[in-house]
Amino acid sequence: MDEREWAQSRQDLAEGFKKCRGIIGALGDETRQQIIMALLEAEECGLRVGEITVRTHLSRPAVSHHLKILRDANIIALRRAGTMNFYHIAADDAQWAQLKQLVDRVYELVQQANLEGYLQNSEGKVQR
Repeated sequence: MDEREWAQSRQDLAEGFKKCRGIIGALGDETRQQIIMALLEAEECGLRVGEITVRTHLSRPAVSHHLKILRDANIIALRRAGTMNFYHIAADDAQWAQLKQLVDRVYELVQQANLEGYLQNSEGKVQR
């Protein structure tokens, strides 16, 4: 890849990171990862805050705080049934596809950099 192609790849990558910033930030927290796992493991169609607190051993205010962050990032959604609120994984295929494309692109660029001798191991030697 020539310098112009690398520059364009870096620019495209920066744009991809910008588009995925919300979901990356939300997914990066271990507590939110626990909540996502609880929602994915639920046999029901969503969980209430109380059920999430039991499954994650977090306080109710902590769960509510993290649910807001996950909702703001469109990772989870809310379904109301009367006075009850059920949280579930959002089916926003476009957002998940965008994140997958970003990760795939990073992987491709790392592989390309490795082939072209740009990457170094922990000892500072170029990997080939």
